Amino acid sequence: MRKIAFTLLSAVIAICGTFFIPKSTVSYASAQAEIAMELSTGAKLIENNAYAKLPMASTTKILTAIIVIEDCDLNEVITVPDEAVGVEGSSIYLVKEEKIDIKDLLYGLMLRSGNDSATALAIHHSGSIEKFAEEMNRRAEIIGAKSSHFKNPSGLPEKEHYTTAYDLCSIACYAMKNETFKNIVSTKNYNGKYRNFVNKNKILHKYEYANGVKTGFTVNAGRCLVSSAEKDGMDIVCVVLNCPDMYERSIQIFESCFKKYKLVSIDCDKVFNFNNKLCRLKENASFVTGSTDKIDYRFEAITENTNDTAIGKLNVYNENKLIFSGKLYSI
Repeated sequence: MRKIAFTLLSAVIAICGTFFIPKSTVSYASAQAEIAMELSTGAKLIENNAYAKLPMASTTKILTAIIVIEDCDLNEVITVPDEAVGVEGSSIYLVKEEKIDIKDLLYGLMLRSGNDSATALAIHHSGSIEKFAEEMNRRAEIIGAKSSHFKNPSGLPEKEHYTTAYDLCSIACYAMKNETFKNIVSTKNYNGKYRNFVNKNKILHKYEYANGVKTGFTVNAGRCLVSSAEKDGMDIVCVVLNCPDMYERSIQIFESCFKKYKLVSIDCDKVFNFNNKLCRLKENASFVTGSTDKIDYRFEAITENTNDTAIGKLNVYNENKLIFSGKLYSI
């Protein structure tokens, strides 16, 4: 009987064994390029091949969206131009001379990845795809994405349309600081004045801390995902380019980063005593350090002759590594 019971148990384990394996032990292949950054500081938490120039498919639309949000009236109603009707690829199926507001077009852009929506928005903003692409490149340069080049607002394949994981993550971090953008990409279901949309970004359902951002796929670019998650007061933006298991790999990166790192904030109202003088930072500050690291606050006198009224510096060390420095001013 014992032998029969043991045989039956072995068979059950053989069939169902994978259900007993903790999720944390499952390993997913890295993307062709990937990076994770803390949103407020831009600190790089993990990276692999992050500066390789690669196609990024519809994650392009992150830059399209933030440009339109910053420059346009979202309540303005426009007439759909001919160029935006029947655009190849993913679509919200705009109709010739249809009336629709910019807000609904933005939700169609980010939730349904509408290439026709991208075309309509670009033409409304700049008058043509070419002019809008010029603006995309100008904005990317300002944001700090200096190794990217954009040819269209949607991410449809073109020879000179590329980015890097680092650049794309920088653009996403910039965009996620805009509340309107953040509200759009975190929305699961949208009921607009002209259209209703369901968000196709499954990270919002697969990971409880997720709050965006954008999927992408073309044969050339592979599966791409820019995602964002917030936990314990820390926001992390993750980019994986050409990653077959893009959702699973992104979640794995998030879990690893939330476990390894923490965000430390110093409020500008916090008072320090330096050389018997009460002082504080001029602005709120924050930095990323290891979750178990012991940090050391040290003060330093300012010896250089400048017009600045700072009386000293607050330096924060992790062991003997300087991880933050900020000027202190008398109260």
